[in-house]
Amino acid sequence: VVGRSGRNAVVEALPRLRERWQLDFIVVNGENAAGGFGITEAILTDLLDAGADAVTLGNHAFDQRETLVFIERQERLVRPLNFPKGTPGRGAGIYRARNGMDVLVVNAMGRIFMTELDCPFRAIDTELTACALKRDVDAVLIDFHAEATSEKQALGCFVDGRVSVVVGTHTHSPTADERVLPGGTAYMSDAGMCGDYNSVLGMDSDEPVTRFLTRIPRGRFEPATGPATISGLAVEIDDRTGLAVKVGAVRLGG
Repeated sequence: VVGRSGRNAVVEALPRLRERWQLDFIVVNGENAAGGFGITEAILTDLLDAGADAVTLGNHAFDQRETLVFIERQERLVRPLNFPKGTPGRGAGIYRARNGMDVLVVNAMGRIFMTELDCPFRAIDTELTACALKRDVDAVLIDFHAEATSEKQALGCFVDGRVSVVVGTHTHSPTADERVLPGGTAYMSDAGMCGDYNSVLGMDSDEPVTRFLTRIPRGRFEPATGPATISGLAVEIDDRTGLAVKVGAVRLGG
């Protein structure tokens, strides 16, 4: 979700989509919801009230300083699992879906072209060992916030058959590789953004273009304010196995 345009579109659409598609569980990545940088507690509340069951973050998790405080009391806000020990908040959580199923949501951050964190593969493996699909929970969703498609695909292979969904975030550009992996895990390299696509990654294009041309910042990055497209991934999961049956990209509006 990028800026006001993106979050308004999501808040308006979620109740209708839940009813229309009979959605049991909704996860929203909200790390760019506050002016493109981080999330505030008021925005988080709006997303949860609209129907999000959990909100994940990424490298902009703590751009809004207040997040360091409110993340401790907001149990449905999940920051990357592989932040250093002692970082406020939680990297995973178990939540009850509308159909009564227990869903483990894990957020992790990649390391290629990103700030160096603990190994996401080992951190996720430790989490899945402690909380296994069908032994401890009915479904597992991983939001892998990473730059490199290779790293995202490698993680998909690493956890195939052990989780229900691996969906990539961070690049703001939706990929066309949504599929069910051989072991039954739904996969997509990047869900894309909810925001104005007549932009540069959801930001008004003037400042990014100027910086590429001159290498000199002339102002702040500001979110584009045009009509938003909602992008995401829809997955049907087998209640018996916790693995994916069908997967499809979501593109609405804009």
